[in-house]
Amino acid sequence: MSLRKNLSYALFPLTCWYAVGVRFRNLFYALGIKKQEAPHITTIGVGNLSTGGTGKTPHVEYLLRLLADKYPTAMLSRGYKRRSKGFLADDGSHDPLLLGDEPAMIAKKFPQVQVAVCEKRVEGVRRLMVPPPAVPESSENPEDMKTPETSKKPQLIILDDVFQHRAIKPSINILLTEYSHPYFNDHILPYGNLREFKKARYRANIVIVTKCPANLNPVDRHNILHDLKLQNYQRIFFSYLKYGVLQTLDGDAVDIDLRRVDNILCVTGIAHPEPMLAELRRHTKVQHLAFADHHDFSSGDIARIKESFSALSGSNNIIVTTEKDAMRLHDKVDGLPVYVLPIEVAFHKENDKDFDTLIEASVRENIMFLSKLSIWSD
Repeated sequence: MSLRKNLSYALFPLTCWYAVGVRFRNLFYALGIKKQEAPHITTIGVGNLSTGGTGKTPHVEYLLRLLADKYPTAMLSRGYKRRSKGFLADDGSHDPLLLGDEPAMIAKKFPQVQVAVCEKRVEGVRRLMVPPPAVPESSENPEDMKTPETSKKPQLIILDDVFQHRAIKPSINILLTEYSHPYFNDHILPYGNLREFKKARYRANIVIVTKCPANLNPVDRHNILHDLKLQNYQRIFFSYLKYGVLQTLDGDAVDIDLRRVDNILCVTGIAHPEPMLAELRRHTKVQHLAFADHHDFSSGDIARIKESFSALSGSNNIIVTTEKDAMRLHDKVDGLPVYVLPIEVAFHKENDKDFDTLIEASVRENIMFLSKLSIWSD
């Protein structure tokens, strides 16, 4: 029996207490004892039932690529493991210590998006809906003012990791579950990895099965649909990961043929690195150096990375990491050939079901409705 299973059985009494707490919390929201707010702005919530590893960040990025050039858009996150408190908007520095690694990465990749972090999502949304004052143009006339794109009042806010944050009710609620670790095969914490009971899935408007094979077997798809046990009002989609060309830590593309590389030292601080390892192993030999999710790399960790890299056989070796880990490794690995393997999300097309069409139509209709509601209120 594995250590994990032994610990799970030992922690089962704690699971019972945790489950009671979750039930009462959700009951209080159902009875209206704890209040839930639906902001007067279009919001898309992206979250999961598990403790991580479902690919929230790539899906948030997908939504930003789809929508951020059509509407003034903001992204709000808790900012996990950041060294700041309260509401904080990115000032252009993309500092992972202040924002957290994932929001900092998104701020860097999407300069047209206003990225902010706040533990209390309701407060964060309220702050984002009040744009900062315009700043003077580079003119001698003080009446000349400008409002940067990221300072405009957003029409759309993407809420990252918000499924359990019941105080806010998104306009569109998206639930992610991983193909290799679906919620229907899991249990509630600490016996399993679920933050709440499986029936919480019914709060979602859209469910996405993530990290699927690029060629999804129709039989597997049918079995997953059966086991998800969704309702008629819920839409289901299947996504997979696409890997781009290697980049430097500064984001510049590099022309490296991985088939000619002797060894790769893959350094990850993510929950489920298996798809990335499988992609790299398609080309060459890979040694994996794993750290905990959102790991803050210390000087000792950097020394361990250097030692592991030096121990590799062959002469043509490189280090590959994730975009998220690169935010925390930048400026710490000088002199090492460290590259980033970027990923994007793609969706399986199925008959009349199209994720882009559904999201774009839902956002457009919601923004129009709120606009008319605002006029009527005035």
